[in-house]
Amino acid sequence: MERITQMTTLSGVLEKLRIKRQDNEFKKTLGGFQAPNGKTYLADDLRIIRTYRFEGESDPSDSSILYLIEANDGLIGYSIDAYGAYSNHDDDGYDEFIRDIKVEEKDENMIF
Repeated sequence: MERITQMTTLSGVLEKLRIKRQDNEFKKTLGGFQAPNGKTYLADDLRIIRTYRFEGESDPSDSSILYLIEANDGLIGYSIDAYGAYSNHDDDGYDEFIRDIKVEEKDENMIF
């Protein structure tokens, strides 16, 4: 099972990614996850290298999970989802797709 890391804020992690030029959001499409460069990746092309969970203090709908993902060509990016009953994805196959991605946790110091 993947290890989930608590970090201060979602915006803090996104800012770290932006500074490292790794702020590529993977978006679910019919063909897989599409990166901002237009390339679409299958689950076998990707690895989840870090997982962060953020919980809203007063509103459960603020709860989200960020998957830090590395593609087989070296591109690092992320995908964000609300979790539980507040998931952003209905029946678009996101949940199944994210479960199909291999998890290979990396130390934060190696990423940032």
